[in-house]
Amino acid sequence: MLNVVLFGPPGAGKGTQSAFLVEAYGFIHLSTGDVFRANIKGATPLGTLAKSYMDQGQLVPDSVTIDMLAAELAKYPAAPGFIFDGFPRTGPQAEALDALLSGMNASVTAMLALEVPETELKARLLERGKTSGRPDDADPNVIQKRIDVYNADTAPVQHFYEAQGKYIGIPGVGSIEEITQRLKVALDTL
Repeated sequence: MLNVVLFGPPGAGKGTQSAFLVEAYGFIHLSTGDVFRANIKGATPLGTLAKSYMDQGQLVPDSVTIDMLAAELAKYPAAPGFIFDGFPRTGPQAEALDALLSGMNASVTAMLALEVPETELKARLLERGKTSGRPDDADPNVIQKRIDVYNADTAPVQHFYEAQGKYIGIPGVGSIEEITQRLKVALDTL
């Protein structure tokens, strides 16, 4: 079983590439955003708990997020692997994911990190903002803030996986097909 953390800053192409990898390898795509929305919409006990934090403007505790992921993983006992998109975002989350997978006799196989220069990220997000309807993609100041938060809070997770020899940087500039091919080459060597 391959368990891949697809990593990169906002606008790197994680969502786009996840779709291609799911199709090519049969992975289950686990986006924490999707998992949160489904649990909240379904009014599950974990969704209700998460919503109570969000309604107060607080971050949902890692323990609640991990419990949601554990419930999702349990739905697919025969999966050939998972792509974790949007998680982990911090060192403690990476440690919690390792512990969760260890309890299932599994582990993160690799972190595939889409490496894209900041100027390219900004251009991509502004372009996406023209068609996505997402206000956070249309405002250069908000885009810069998102990139700054990623650099300060999320990018350091790279070191966690580097220390385990699981970090693989993938050049994230080029056509969608070229980037997909680079990801496939990396996956095929695992």
